[in-house]
Amino acid sequence: MKKEEFFSQIGQFKKRVYRKLPSIKHSIAFADNLVAFLFPVRLEIICQKPEKEFERLKLEFNSILMAMGYNEENAFEVSNDFMETMPDIYANLITDVSAIYEGDPAARSIEEIIITYPGFLATCIYRLAHELYKLQVPVMPRIFSEYAHSITGIDIHPGATIGQSFCIDHGTGIVIGETAEIGSHVKIYQGVTIGALSIQKNETSIKRHPTIKDHVIIYAGATILGGNTTVGENAIIGGNVWLIESVEPRSVVTHSHKVQIRQKKKN
Repeated sequence: MKKEEFFSQIGQFKKRVYRKLPSIKHSIAFADNLVAFLFPVRLEIICQKPEKEFERLKLEFNSILMAMGYNEENAFEVSNDFMETMPDIYANLITDVSAIYEGDPAARSIEEIIITYPGFLATCIYRLAHELYKLQVPVMPRIFSEYAHSITGIDIHPGATIGQSFCIDHGTGIVIGETAEIGSHVKIYQGVTIGALSIQKNETSIKRHPTIKDHVIIYAGATILGGNTTVGENAIIGGNVWLIESVEPRSVVTHSHKVQIRQKKKN
C-alpha cells in the first residue's frame, strides 16, 4: 500500500457508521458513574440525594447521545428509557450479590463483594450494557462490556440473557456469547466458555450459543458450545468438560482422565 493510499484510508471506518461512534472515554466514565450511583460504597461515599444524581446521570447520557448524532427528542427518549430501568437493574444485582455471598464461604460481607469481587463488577456492568443493547444504542454496550472485560478478565456479551441470582466465582477467563440464555440461580466458575460453534457470517442472526436452565453449576474450564445445546435444570457440569449436545435436567457431566503418580528414579 502506498503512503498516499494509507493516509486516505485513515478514519474510513468511522465514516461508515450511521451515527457517530460514542466517545470511549465518556462511555467508560458513564459506566463508572452508573456503578457508583448504584453502589456508592465502592467510592466510600454516602449518596445523600440519589434523586438528584439520577437526574444528573440522565443528562450525562443525553449529552453522550447528542454527541453521537441523536436529535434532541430521540436522545431524551432513550436516556429516559434507560434510566427508568435502574430500579430493576438494582433489584437484579441485589439477587446476584446475595447469591455470591451465600455461595462463597470466603465472603465476609455483602460490602466486601461489592467492593472487591470482579465477578460482581462484571455482572453489574453487563446488566447496564444489556439494557443499552435492548435499546439498540450503537457500539456503547460493547464499550461497556469490553471495559468490564479489560478490568475483570470476564467477557460477557451485552446481548446475552441472564436471570436473577447469577453467581460468578473467581471468574477470570469466563466467556458468555451474544445469544446465550442463562436462567436464574446459575453458578459459573473461572475459565468457562458458553460459546458458539464455528459458523458462516451469514448465520449470525440465528441462535448460536447455548441455553443454561435454572440452578445449574458449571465448574472451572468447562466449554459448552452451540445454539442447539441446552443444559437442563439442576445439572452439574464438571471441570474441563467439552459439551456440544444437550443434557437432561439433574444430569452430572464429568470429564474422565487418568492421573498417574510414580516415583522418581534414583540417580
